[in-house]
Amino acid sequence: MTLAVAGCRMPGRAGHDKASQANDKASQANDKALQTGDLVFVGIPADYSLEGDSMGSAISDATGNGVLNLIHVAIAEVGKDTTWIIDATIKHGVDRHPIDTFFRDFTLKDGTLPVFIVKRLKDNKMAEQFVENSKKFLGRPYDVWFSPDNEAMYCSELVRDSYRTPEGGYLFNAKPMNFKNAEGDFPVYWQQLFALIGQEIPQDEPGTNPQDMSQEPVLKEVAVKLP
Repeated sequence: MTLAVAGCRMPGRAGHDKASQANDKASQANDKALQTGDLVFVGIPADYSLEGDSMGSAISDATGNGVLNLIHVAIAEVGKDTTWIIDATIKHGVDRHPIDTFFRDFTLKDGTLPVFIVKRLKDNKMAEQFVENSKKFLGRPYDVWFSPDNEAMYCSELVRDSYRTPEGGYLFNAKPMNFKNAEGDFPVYWQQLFALIGQEIPQDEPGTNPQDMSQEPVLKEVAVKLP
């Protein structure tokens, strides 16, 4: 007796290769388009000088890697007609606004834009839920104290508190915060700010910053060009 096996034979190698190539092309296309849940990091050159002492210059002094200083991180939400940014800034507090507003807010003094680096979770299946989590914090003020024990939030704190597992775990780690520049001194901005609010600079207290967050192993960089 001859066994009838033609109807259940394994697909040919050529078919497998074509399917694999199609999947690769789709993946590459997705990596070039901003997606909901992507994190947008704002970077300035290490030698870029902002006018006067500012939050941006103080953060870049404290967290710079010597090449590109990441001074901010924001959450992307891609809608049908509009791309939104959810982030925490001094100007807006925790806010959701069109990405064009984000670009205007971070335009440099010479009229050019900083470097935007887009990173995505390697496991992205809960991205939409993380974005929804972030909306629970809308309306909160910006956290100039960089404290985990108040209702205010700074940019990377918003991301860390939004990107949590259903069990309550954090995707991003807290590390000792650094407010010092490369020479080991506190920038004038931090000295003035914390003197004004009557507390010591929280050097080495647990917290987050965009530079460290960008290096977390749960993220991968994607080839999205902004704007």
